[in-house]
Amino acid sequence: MSDVNALPPNLPVPEDDGACDGLVGKSIPSLVLESSQGAVDFAELAAERLVLYVYPRAGRDEGPGWDAIPGARGCTPQACAFRDHVAELRGLGALVAGLSAQSLAEQVRFAELNHMPFPIVSDETLRLRDALGLPTFETTGDVLYKRVTVIAERRSIVKVFYPVFPPDRNAADVVAWLDERAAG
Repeated sequence: MSDVNALPPNLPVPEDDGACDGLVGKSIPSLVLESSQGAVDFAELAAERLVLYVYPRAGRDEGPGWDAIPGARGCTPQACAFRDHVAELRGLGALVAGLSAQSLAEQVRFAELNHMPFPIVSDETLRLRDALGLPTFETTGDVLYKRVTVIAERRSIVKVFYPVFPPDRNAADVVAWLDERAAG
């Protein structure tokens, strides 16, 4: 078993396959999904500024093959980094939410174990993928989200981080981008 809270050395770096090229400028839909904090409407979350990080699966050991999939490993460190930066993000006017195709029960358990102060959203039927064209991949018969982080302002996507690597640095990269935007 590996430690889901740590990134092993020599993880394969995901390549930009162009799957997110058309996301900037898209509108965040009024889509209601269940989360660790109850139902959330993405259009409402993005009314001002939303940082939405999308990930394959968090909080569980997927076995040795998981580490070989570029971009798969690191969901828990990524989520914990957003948790640790949430005060800075809120200070920059951003709400934060995490999303994967995991079940609501798994998302709630993960949020409780890791003290997530923002919604951890369950999208088992990949409705946000269908609405926005978010990238996915298939492994062991499951279709999972690829790791991507979007920033939306006034319900429109203004920035996309894709591919995200290393995942534990993503929150700091988002803070830096928002800081630069505020200073601009």
